[in-house]
Amino acid sequence: MEDNTMDLQNTDLQGGTLQISTEVLAKIARCAALEIEGVAGVSCGKQNKKLSNLLEASSIQTPVAVEMRDGTATITLHLMMRFGARIPSVAEKVQENVKNAVQNMTNVTVSRVNLVIAGLADADAEQQ
Repeated sequence: MEDNTMDLQNTDLQGGTLQISTEVLAKIARCAALEIEGVAGVSCGKQNKKLSNLLEASSIQTPVAVEMRDGTATITLHLMMRFGARIPSVAEKVQENVKNAVQNMTNVTVSRVNLVIAGLADADAEQQ
């Protein structure tokens, strides 16, 4: 049984604890990835939007996965890249932005940001 919350010890809080769901960490990671030029979307691959939303809702394969181990997070994102983007360069920027965003917003240490390039969006395709 997977625990979807993490207890954070924060000395700035008096009289209580802070728990942040891994779903919140995943949402931060998704938003941070989408801020990078060259990323067309965070998705498991080329599906139509209805199928993609159904898969995400049923958790068959989620586009963002967060694994907590020994107080640190490993984040895996499935990305759709824009046609013409230099994938290695964009990937480095995504990794850095995701790691910084999660750590700055939550104080959770991110040990790794793994990326899976799940597809390539056409130059004319709308952003997912």
